[in-house]
Order: sequence, then structure tokens, then C-alpha cells
Amino acid sequence: MQVSPPPAVADLVLVRPLRSRPSEQNFMTKKPMLKIILIAIPTIIVVFIIIVAMQPSSYRVMRSLAIAAPPDALFPHMNDLKKWEAWNPWGKADPNMKLTYGGPASGIGANYSWAGNNEVGEGRATITESRPSESVKYKMEFFKPMSATSEMDFTFKPQGNQTEVTVTVTGEKNLMAKAFCLFISMDKMIGGKFERALAELKTIAESPAK
Repeated sequence: MQVSPPPAVADLVLVRPLRSRPSEQNFMTKKPMLKIILIAIPTIIVVFIIIVAMQPSSYRVMRSLAIAAPPDALFPHMNDLKKWEAWNPWGKADPNMKLTYGGPASGIGANYSWAGNNEVGEGRATITESRPSESVKYKMEFFKPMSATSEMDFTFKPQGNQTEVTVTVTGEKNLMAKAFCLFISMDKMIGGKFERALAELKTIAESPAK
């Protein structure tokens, strides 16, 4: 009986299991993550827009200060726009701000336009209502850095030998303004300026006449 010799080592063929290439594995791992990101981004944007749209469409900012002066002494500082330069904090923010006056010298129809740096922007203020020693109302138009309108009024309420001066600003918020106010409220953004304005007015009105 003839026995066949064992196969030579060189004739043996070792079959190894196929392995995925590292690049293919990375791609397969990243693909679900990429899909999640592509779905999440539009979802986040839509949710953000919904949150913004649900914000109040109007705002109201009010500040008051008691000043030791009668209403008739304070009224001219509001009714004559050229007197704004003495107490207006926005004007102090840009000493080079350009002012242009129009209409009558004071009262209804008097207006002034301003153009300054990025902090003060560009706009126009017009007196729309004037009640001697009682109140002055303005239409505020802003052109830069963003377009907007608002109403501002100063009221004078006698309190003994003092007068309570109140400034109130109201306006509507568009979608961009609503988004902006998610991070900082209108009250925080402009309230401090009006506090300084009233403080300046108090200093002027209570200073001894020269």
C-alpha cells in the first residue's frame, strides 16, 4: 500500500478573515453622527425662531426722579430741543455728533436729527405733543445701526416743593429686536441712560442761578 507524502509547507494556504479598512470603519462611525447634526441644526434654528416669535411685541421703559424745582422751570428743558445738549447722555457719548435742527424753535413740530458714532447711530426726534408744565411727547426715529421707531414722553408732577419727572419710552419690537432682547432687555439697554439724563437735569435745575 502506497502512502502519499504530507503536503509541503509551501503548498499550505492560510486563509485569514477579511477585515474592514480603518477608513471605512471611521466613515461608517461618523455617518450616523453627521446625519444627527444635519437634522439637529435646522431643528435648533426652527425652535429658536419660535421662541423669538413668542416674545412680547412691545416694550416699555420708565424712570422717575424727584427734582427740587417747579414744573415751569423744568418744562423748557424738554420743550426746547437745543437745551437737550446739556443733559442728553447720548450726546455726551459722542462729542463730535452732528445735530441738525428743524421746525419751530420749541413746541409741537420742533425736531432735530443726529448722526454720530456706532453708539449713538443716526435718527430724528420730533415733538408731537406739548402741554406747558405738564408733559412733552416725542416721536423717536432711528435709522442706524438699525431701523426702529418709538415714543418718548416726559411728565411733570408737583410734589410739595419738588417735581417728580418721569420719562417713559414705548415701542414695538420686530423679529430682530425680539431676538436681541433675549440676551439683553430694553430696560437694561437704555434704562441706565435715562437715569443719567434725569440726574443731569436735576443737577442743572437745582444749581444756583448765575
